Amino acid sequence: MSSTTNTSTQHTSTIGAIGTPSRRNTELALLAFAVVIPVFAYANVGLALNDEVPAGLAAYGIGLGVLAGIGHLVVRKFAPYADPLLLPLATLLNGLGLVAIWRLDQSSLLRGLGVAGGKATNQLIYTSLGIALLIAVLIFLKDHRTLQRYTYISMVGALVLLLLPLVPGLGADLTYGAKIWIKVGSFTIQPGEFAKIVLAVFFAGYLMVKRDALALASRRFMGLYLPRGRDLGPIIVVWVISILILVFETDLGTSLLFFGMFVIMLYVATERTSWIVFGLLMSAAGAVGVASFEPHVQTRVQAWLDPMREYQLSRAGANDGIVHSEQAMQALWAFGSGGTLGTGWGQGHSELIRFAANSDFILATFGEELGLAGVMAILLVYGLIVERGIRTALAARDPFGKLLAIGLSGAFALQVFVVAGGVMGLIPLTGMTMPFLAYGGSSVIANWALIGVLIRISDTARRPAPAPAPNPDAEMTQVVRPS
Repeated sequence: MSSTTNTSTQHTSTIGAIGTPSRRNTELALLAFAVVIPVFAYANVGLALNDEVPAGLAAYGIGLGVLAGIGHLVVRKFAPYADPLLLPLATLLNGLGLVAIWRLDQSSLLRGLGVAGGKATNQLIYTSLGIALLIAVLIFLKDHRTLQRYTYISMVGALVLLLLPLVPGLGADLTYGAKIWIKVGSFTIQPGEFAKIVLAVFFAGYLMVKRDALALASRRFMGLYLPRGRDLGPIIVVWVISILILVFETDLGTSLLFFGMFVIMLYVATERTSWIVFGLLMSAAGAVGVASFEPHVQTRVQAWLDPMREYQLSRAGANDGIVHSEQAMQALWAFGSGGTLGTGWGQGHSELIRFAANSDFILATFGEELGLAGVMAILLVYGLIVERGIRTALAARDPFGKLLAIGLSGAFALQVFVVAGGVMGLIPLTGMTMPFLAYGGSSVIANWALIGVLIRISDTARRPAPAPAPNPDAEMTQVVRPS
């Protein structure tokens, strides 16, 4: 009986360390499409309005391309394994929003009201600032887990941001019913847009520590695990804060956004359906309670229930002490006239919505000129951003990153839902703006920062784990096999 002794060297490595692609070239190719599509749309608007290609077409295309290219280079350098879809999708939406704002800038009606003319140029500047903030996030935020150290500082910061509009001399006057702005020199800022990111950091850090206690149930009722009384404290505190925002700032959208984001993160952290039920009940109770005595909320509910009546009272100049708005009805007419395929870029009449045509109601412009097909395509792009955020949460290796990614994705999805639902008549109007599409510096800059944080988390989640150092003992191991 003889045996053969074979000496083999064993190499141990992780699967992630073997040739994981960075997908940066894929991102670059998608960015090219994300720039070319708005450029063609811009040319289409100019041909429809003036029968000639717009004079600023080259400058617009080069400007958007340079901004997208700089963002790509920074991602390639500082987040090489990030999700390849987030940056192109956000660039596409931002580019299309610039086209729609420029199209409304050409309206003589809106220019006469002082809400158009030069807005597209301002929006391009805001976009530059937003991408600059994204770059800063990627350069200085090396690891998203460092944000966990600032859990309670984030809570204080978010409260300060939310209270700033109420500070005398700093908060701007009521803007169409909601006191949500602060004025710094000649600029106005909406702090609530930035507060949603800061609050997501606080919620993620808090729930990561308290999730086990919040998941405990005292008894079961009708198939639901009811949380203990002392564990209801966090959701009650957030509920009260959202109600106070609604009462003092008359900002229905922000209060719904913050409370909804917390409930989503709470459900993900605890996996208890009872938290969703409690959240929905408390949200409904708060909205009904505030609507019973807050005139601004009552007006929006009335415009939702009977938009034609509000339109007629507004046209008739009703002097009953209530501000009547014709915007809800004009938006529905815009969607109706657009039909399935739309009237075509630059060939609609959404400027009849007047002062909020390029901000709160900009989706109506897309609905009229691109039709149902165009609106569904835009909502699909939003859905893809949310899906990539959720995929990032699933891939994250730490609980804080999971909760933060799901919180930011949930906040983004909620904002799209409440704005689109309000403009389309599904729910009452909230006064928020469509991310990236609508005119407004605070919204654009804050949402680019949100994309930056998601890119950072996705880079950490997709980055291959380093292979462990070779073990000298393993190299000397002899495997003996019988011949």
